[in-house]
Amino acid sequence: QVQLVESGGGLVQPGGSLRLSCAASRGSLLYYTIGWFRQAPGKEREGVSSISQSDNWTTYADSVKGRFTIPRDNAKHTVSLQMKSLTPDKPAVYYCAARFDSPGGTWSIARRYEYWGQGTQVTVSS
Repeated sequence: QVQLVESGGGLVQPGGSLRLSCAASRGSLLYYTIGWFRQAPGKEREGVSSISQSDNWTTYADSVKGRFTIPRDNAKHTVSLQMKSLTPDKPAVYYCAARFDSPGGTWSIARRYEYWGQGTQVTVSS
């Protein structure tokens, strides 16, 4: 079992960058596929990106391709979400989540992830 903790959220101006981090307060991320999700008020939780546990296969939502990356640092036991060229939007809570299998086509389905962090809020506004 793993417990996840996100950090790095905050207020950023449009066009700016922000790096979120997902770490394990218990257990290790090494053995898990990690996904990043976000949820704005009144909206469903949506998948942003995922990285597999086995071969570091990565995938991204179309809305963030070319702007976001999901690096895994095995030495630090973290998975980050590097976000660039952020666009103005309603504040959203970003969550990292873990699952024990390779995601394949189900990477963006929230219920397929077994463990979740508490989330960190990101606001893109001037």
